[in-house]
Amino acid sequence: MTSPDLTASNVAKIAELFPGVITESVDAEGNAVSAVDFDLLRQELSDHVVEGPQERYQLDWPGKRAAWFAANAPIAKTLRPVRDESVDFDTTKNLFIEGDNLEGLKLLQESYLGRIKLIYIDPPYNTGNDFVYADTFAASRAEELRRSGQVTDDGVPLVSNTSANGRFHSDWLSMMFPRLKLARNLLADDGVLVVSIDENEHANLINLGTEVFGTDAYVGEIVLKNSSKNDQSYISMQHEYIVFFVKNKAANPGDWTERKAGLEKIYAAFEGFKKTHGTDWAAINAAAKQWYQGFTDSDPVSGSKHYNCMDERGVYFASDISGPNDGQYVYDLPHPSTGGICKMPASGWRYPEDEMTRRVAEGRVHFGPDHSSVPKNKTYLANTETQSLTSIRYVDGRAASKRLASLFGEKVFTNPKDELLLRDIYRAVGVSDGDVVLDMFSGSGSALHAVWELNLTSGNSAQFIGIQVAEELNETLKTAKGAAKQVTTNAIKFLASLGRPSTVAEIGKQRLLLASTKVRGQAPMMDTGFRVLKVDTTNMSDVLRTPDATEQQELAGLEDSVKPGRTAEDLLFQVLLDWGLEVTVPISIERIEGSEVFFVDDDALVACFSEDVTPEVVRALAKREPLRAVFRDSGFASDDARINAEQIFKELSPATDVKAI
Repeated sequence: MTSPDLTASNVAKIAELFPGVITESVDAEGNAVSAVDFDLLRQELSDHVVEGPQERYQLDWPGKRAAWFAANAPIAKTLRPVRDESVDFDTTKNLFIEGDNLEGLKLLQESYLGRIKLIYIDPPYNTGNDFVYADTFAASRAEELRRSGQVTDDGVPLVSNTSANGRFHSDWLSMMFPRLKLARNLLADDGVLVVSIDENEHANLINLGTEVFGTDAYVGEIVLKNSSKNDQSYISMQHEYIVFFVKNKAANPGDWTERKAGLEKIYAAFEGFKKTHGTDWAAINAAAKQWYQGFTDSDPVSGSKHYNCMDERGVYFASDISGPNDGQYVYDLPHPSTGGICKMPASGWRYPEDEMTRRVAEGRVHFGPDHSSVPKNKTYLANTETQSLTSIRYVDGRAASKRLASLFGEKVFTNPKDELLLRDIYRAVGVSDGDVVLDMFSGSGSALHAVWELNLTSGNSAQFIGIQVAEELNETLKTAKGAAKQVTTNAIKFLASLGRPSTVAEIGKQRLLLASTKVRGQAPMMDTGFRVLKVDTTNMSDVLRTPDATEQQELAGLEDSVKPGRTAEDLLFQVLLDWGLEVTVPISIERIEGSEVFFVDDDALVACFSEDVTPEVVRALAKREPLRAVFRDSGFASDDARINAEQIFKELSPATDVKAI
């Protein structure tokens, strides 16, 4: 009925390693529980006598302990499937979860533990105007919002974390900490965390990331030049950051490479020069130098402007041919045209004489017009198309907005992230066939769309999981200004025309629907579906247990353990979560002996939640010898009927794990 209790799990792990540090304590309800004696644990992990609290380097803020508790506390929630908002529900491996991302991450802990290759997040930047999540478990939502200053005493929403708040940065850290902590659990050993952020919380993000992932987890960042604004005091910020963390450097050594941008333009240009000048390589070199001058430094073509020569093999760069060690190879090299001895580099030649002779014969050495200039090495562009992932990027922030507006027919989202840039990042860090990308602040769905773009260009079948809270656009409209106000109005009208709720989550789903149609036209066999699930309260009713409850009242509660309105498919997905199965497994439905039966991943799990489970149904399912079988407890006419079902499975399929809920 709840997500995993991570605190209890951690205590159990410590008990296995250090049984002597476990003691007894009492929880809030007066029950005896195991607890850790931290003084003893500190001594177990020290090579000297420990006396008193020890000072250490760490990131600290008001509310950190509560944030730590928020990460570990279990929740009585589940994921409910929504077929009519999904595409290819029964077969797709992609997932869109609507709901609070902290709750979504908790619900995925068992099913996707250590399974995610890359987590991308574009969290609130904490500019003083953006939304900050209010996390609540024991307190009611209204109480929590009032306590955290997000609503007035009269219940009027205040969805901004303003700089007037005395815990401006602390609240942001408290929001981020439990989410990163849970995200780390989901990452594979070679997994990567990628975070978009600006200057407001950049330093705190790096400190927080190293606290959660480890001191050597931070591996660098991309500085993204995406603006030319000139409207700030002191220094006008014209860039953002994309920060990278790895879970385990030993498992991910960082062989991250990318294909240089602008290569197609360069190759096409040189083909044009060749048509004009034939094999007059000097004329082609002069034309190339002039052509490169037409590009600004921010254009990716300029990064390869030193590749301005060409021969029969292709485009090349006349690079240094000197030896790495002074005087390593010293000999005379005649010029192929003049016969004179070429000028030698000060440190000698890079290659021994026999290899140099071979390279000259193969045309791999670039000579000047005569022997007075030092020859060069020919480094061909075709052999150097990739480079290490670079830390400086020039991206026109308007391009992603234009593509998204073209998809919707108008602007419905302000400042969407660039799905093509994210596609290239996924490729560079090694997202490949079968890998899963998760975005817990999915917004307009750029990071999810980027997975399809990656698959489209690479032939892979990577998958995505997106989580987005149903943030109300009408509330956003109340504080929106300038162009953002018009864009938000467009989004509300667009969703109203479809009869859909006016939320950010709906924008994300509609983007996926539109992108799915577009991508499917280009690659009909690619998985362009997505399964929509929504975070909701558990499907099971709370059993009446009060000091005055009679046994008859408690039994009545047990008999009606499923909440009204919950479907058989709702129960199925709660079972998938309880059993730690991925919630994107293939599902088929059959009718057996008049009852609806779900078959998950063929016969990995069979589920029958009929109100009348007959022995014939049980026997038919047992003959399929599934790995797991689950029934609705109230579907059995009596305890004897349930026990009889268990006996049938023991007889026909003894290896099946049978459960009744």
